[in-house]
Amino acid sequence: MSAILLFVACGESTDAVESGTYQGTVKEVEADKTEIYVTTDDDKTLELYFTETTSLTRNGSDVEFSELEEGQKVEVEVEKNGKRLDPISVKIME
Repeated sequence: MSAILLFVACGESTDAVESGTYQGTVKEVEADKTEIYVTTDDDKTLELYFTETTSLTRNGSDVEFSELEEGQKVEVEVEKNGKRLDPISVKIME
């Protein structure tokens, strides 16, 4: 039991999903790591580290990472790379 509590205390519990496009809500933004956690509409949590090739858009225009906020609806296209999910594109939907 304590091992489970330690794991939860050390970081977010995230889900492994296949490559594809998912819609959900930004749960957390870690600006210093250019990382976001997204809760999908089917209640999975995705941990996404932005890369130099990740596109971030709102209303069809490129925007800065600083535009992301908790609670925003997003559509993410991800590619599964081993155990990691690489975000190809993130669209802010609102």
